[in-house]
Amino acid sequence: MLRIHFTPDDFARVSLAPRPAPLQELNVTLTMMGRRDGELLHGSWRRRALRALPNATLPLADLVPAGRAPSFLDVLADSLPEALEQVRSTPAELVGAELERVYAPARTPTPAWIHELHRGAPEAWRLIRRAQRAAFEVVLGPVWAQVQDLHHAEFVRRAVQLAEGGVGSVLAGLLPGARLHGGVWELPGRPREVHLGGRGLVLLPSFHWTGGPLLSDLPDRPVAVTYPAGAGFLPQPDGSAGQAALVKVIGNTRVELLHLLAEEHTTTGLARQLRVSAATVSAHTAALRGAGLISTSRAGKAVLHRRTTLGSLLLRQDAQGRRAERGSGPQVAEGELGRGVGSGLG
Repeated sequence: MLRIHFTPDDFARVSLAPRPAPLQELNVTLTMMGRRDGELLHGSWRRRALRALPNATLPLADLVPAGRAPSFLDVLADSLPEALEQVRSTPAELVGAELERVYAPARTPTPAWIHELHRGAPEAWRLIRRAQRAAFEVVLGPVWAQVQDLHHAEFVRRAVQLAEGGVGSVLAGLLPGARLHGGVWELPGRPREVHLGGRGLVLLPSFHWTGGPLLSDLPDRPVAVTYPAGAGFLPQPDGSAGQAALVKVIGNTRVELLHLLAEEHTTTGLARQLRVSAATVSAHTAALRGAGLISTSRAGKAVLHRRTTLGSLLLRQDAQGRRAERGSGPQVAEGELGRGVGSGLG
């Protein structure tokens, strides 16, 4: 259990990141690309993304030996140029300590350029900048407008929750299993005690990550918690999964539900239109809600469902994918970044 300790001042310093962080979203996206779990849902996206990465991104794999990332990669600036500059301006002592930490358990030889980075060589830093920029342009550039839209919707939702229920409501409802007990926020994750000590807390949603909360605890900075707020991938604009592929992943009934939920419907109303039982609809809506594709609210005794921005994007990209699929050819072999690059925080 991850336990974050608040002082009275820290409760007044809980904030929602107003815009997405390009490099943090890139970190978690690359990490997802290296994972084999969830292959049915994310497999085709993962294979396409890996094949699209240019060789310029390969230094990022060297930075994450044994699946552990140095903390100086976790930058929360909300513009790519500023984020790249923040990585470059990391104090030399922190860079050295983090490289030693992540390479201590690694069983592979340390690449020569990592030794140069440890010494602060400018060319080594240029390698990192080129790699991060190239990875962002290929993996996130085509969907960044979608990430921004999704982030805005999540920001508004949490801001309303904060205004109506206070900080406690936001913290307790952020993730399954989270709870606020006195001055301690408990979250599912590896056992760890974190003391804010007046630094405050930033909450940052991610729309590619599906794991547990990711923690960034750097000296003299607010502690940041990155949490999953989507289904774990965003289809690329050129598409690749046709209607049959979408049906294979989530099923005919759930696809039909998504189409119906462009407008708000009750469980009973959906059951009537689909000619199934209310219990069947409840099971399907629970699955779609868990994937971030629909939202559910109560109005008196009625349970109301509506498609989320992510659900709409999925259907929209699915339609584009069916059009693009008619002219698509065979795909090439996977790239070499499959072992994963990204946030090693947890």
